[in-house]
Amino acid sequence: MEQENLLAYNTQKKKLILPEYGRNIHRMIDYCLSIEDRAERTRCANAIVNIMGNLFPHLRDIDDFRHKLWDHLAIMSDFRLDIDYPYEVIRKEKLDDKPAHVPYASGSIRYRHYGKLLEKMLQKSEEMPEGEERDQLLVYLANHMKKSLASWNKEAVEDEKIYKDLLEYTEHKMPLTLEQLRLRDLPKENNNMQRKKNNGKKAGR
Repeated sequence: MEQENLLAYNTQKKKLILPEYGRNIHRMIDYCLSIEDRAERTRCANAIVNIMGNLFPHLRDIDDFRHKLWDHLAIMSDFRLDIDYPYEVIRKEKLDDKPAHVPYASGSIRYRHYGKLLEKMLQKSEEMPEGEERDQLLVYLANHMKKSLASWNKEAVEDEKIYKDLLEYTEHKMPLTLEQLRLRDLPKENNNMQRKKNNGKKAGR
């Protein structure tokens, strides 16, 4: 095994494949690769994986994590470690595989402070039959809109504003009146925090 100059700067030493494990672990793996007897080499690899696990004691006994440790051992050995692996480790050609593309929802959001989920819930309410269940959903959504708007709006939130937005969302097919929505008053602490926030912004001008 090629000897490494221990007094050299890290920038002059062999580049670490997985730096989070440190140079000593990489040296152990290099030594393991030099062992000729396969059974002894396998025992050495098990000892190295146990040491790697000690670096993350809160995770070392989780089965999936131990599988990951063996994957990392194979990677750090550049897949040259011929041993009896307890798991099927990742193949070298799989390392360059790109993750599957995550599709993002298309389409604009009418009011960002209410979010896309609200729009979907209102659309769902339009598919529901008339009755108490639909009305309760609309009451819940209206009160949720009021709280959401209060977290964005600099001024006091008016119930009429919530109802106007609901009419816009439903293309004026809103089946309940403003009185039927029973919009609740916001907690006083929220109002006080909002006033302090607004006063702070004014003072900073």
